[in-house]
Amino acid sequence: MTGMGSSVVVVGPGLAVVLGVLVVLGAVAARLSGLGQERPLVVAAVRAAVQLAAVSLVIVAVVGSLWASMAFALLMLGVAAATSAARVTGGGFRRPGVVGRVLRLGAPITVGVLPVVALVVASGSVPLRGAALVPIVGILIGGAMSATSLAGRRLLDELELRRGEVEAALALGFLPREAVLEVARPVAATALVPALDQTRTVGLVTLPGAYVGVLLGGGTAVQAGTAQLLVLVGLLVAEVLAVWVVTEQVARGYVTPV
Repeated sequence: MTGMGSSVVVVGPGLAVVLGVLVVLGAVAARLSGLGQERPLVVAAVRAAVQLAAVSLVIVAVVGSLWASMAFALLMLGVAAATSAARVTGGGFRRPGVVGRVLRLGAPITVGVLPVVALVVASGSVPLRGAALVPIVGILIGGAMSATSLAGRRLLDELELRRGEVEAALALGFLPREAVLEVARPVAATALVPALDQTRTVGLVTLPGAYVGVLLGGGTAVQAGTAQLLVLVGLLVAEVLAVWVVTEQVARGYVTPV
C-alpha cells in the first residue's frame, strides 16, 4: 500500500495493462467454456470505461448544485428503466412500444428508490446535498434495476415453462392474477438472493464500497460501518419493493415479452 495515498488502486500504465489482460482473459474463458458471451463481455468492459470517464467529469460538475444532481439522478433512473425494459421484455429500442415498456419497467425501480431516499433525507441521515445524494441514489437505482431485471426475466421465462400449471389453476376457479402469482411469487423471491447474501455476509466475506469509501475519506470505522449498514438495508427495501411491483405487473399482464 505504500505510495498509494488515499486510494486502493494505483492509476498508471500498469492499471491499463491489467485491465486489458483481464478483458482478454474473460473473453477467452467465455469462448472456451461455450458460454458464448465473449463479445458482450468485451463490449460491456469498453462501455464501462467510456461511461465512467464521462460520468466522472459530469459528477464533478453537478454535485455542487442540488438541482443539477437531481437532474442527473433522473438521467440515471431513465437509463436504468431502459436497461430493465430491454432485459425483461427482450424488446430493443427499435421495436414499437419502447416508450411504454420503459415507463412500465421504470415504475418498479422508482417505487423501490423513492421511499428509501425520502426516509434517509427526512431523517437527516443523508444531508440534502448533491455530493451526498448522488452516490446513495445511484446505488439504490442500480440495486432496484438489477432486482427488477432479474425478477421480471425469471418470471416471464418460468410462466412460459409452467403455462400448464397456470391453466390448471384457472380451471380450478382462480382469477388470472391469482393463478399467475401461484407460480410467480416463489420465482420472484429468488431475485432477492444476491442482496440478502451480501447483507448477511458483509464484513465477513466482503467490505463493500460505502464502507471502504468512508474509511478512505477519513471517517472512523464506526462511521464507515453505519454508512454501509444504511446502504445495505436501504438496498434490501428498494429491491423488495421493486420485485413486488414487477411481480404484480407480470401477474396483471402489464409486462409481457415482445
